[in-house]
Amino acid sequence: MKSLLHKPAWELAELIRNRTLSPVELMKVTLDRIEAVNPIINAFIALRADPAMAEAKRVETQIQKGMTPGPLAGIPVGVKDLEDVQGMVTSFGSIPYKNNVAKQDSVQVARLRRAGAIIVGKTNTPEFGFTGFTKNRLHGVTRNPWNRERTPGGSSGGSAAAVAAGMVPLATGSDAGGSIRIPACYSGCFGIKPTFGRIPMGPADPLHMTRTWTLGPLSRTVADAALYMDCTAGDHPADPESLSPPCFSYLESLKTQPEILKIGFSPDLGYACKHRMV
Repeated sequence: MKSLLHKPAWELAELIRNRTLSPVELMKVTLDRIEAVNPIINAFIALRADPAMAEAKRVETQIQKGMTPGPLAGIPVGVKDLEDVQGMVTSFGSIPYKNNVAKQDSVQVARLRRAGAIIVGKTNTPEFGFTGFTKNRLHGVTRNPWNRERTPGGSSGGSAAAVAAGMVPLATGSDAGGSIRIPACYSGCFGIKPTFGRIPMGPADPLHMTRTWTLGPLSRTVADAALYMDCTAGDHPADPESLSPPCFSYLESLKTQPEILKIGFSPDLGYACKHRMV
């Protein structure tokens, strides 16, 4: 059903909870879309199609039995290939790690699962996430869904391309110098770099040398990202720099009219050249 491909995650979750939409139907549409589009865009570099479908059937059974589903119950999610999903390879886009099978989920992935999300697969990233475009020697280049001659940005380019192309409504990202924000801009979806420590890292932290990076969402709407934050934010023993849970709901806060704020910016930061160099 084409109309499902671009609905926001919060609406899909609501339809599933109300029994208007079957999570099995949504997963079938998702996997069919990935099969049709991913060979062109190369957003996903590994899939767990059979386990994902089995999990969708489990969610459907739970709802039929009257159990209260999580806020992301049945929602397909892509995970950036810098983050662990138990039983899947975390390659970091690097050939030496092509057989690096994760023994457990990252904290963020575990929290998404706890909220009912279903992990569909891993999304492409430049090697160790160190460039603003998405290409590596192990998995190749990821293309922008709007123009295959362009990049979706990086380093969360696979996640952004997957969301923008209607493959999944949500995907994980990480950001130090723009790795969520750049792909969101290039690909026409939403992304936010949360406050450092808001979403905990770990248990493994292979890029500990760059602790300016944070985890966050790529989504179709601001509300989707807010729901994602509600499900993933909060401290964890695996990350000593993680922050306590916020005392509010991100999703509920969207209902409040924001105050009028003054925003300061600098066109040159006091040192950048503003004139053409000959």
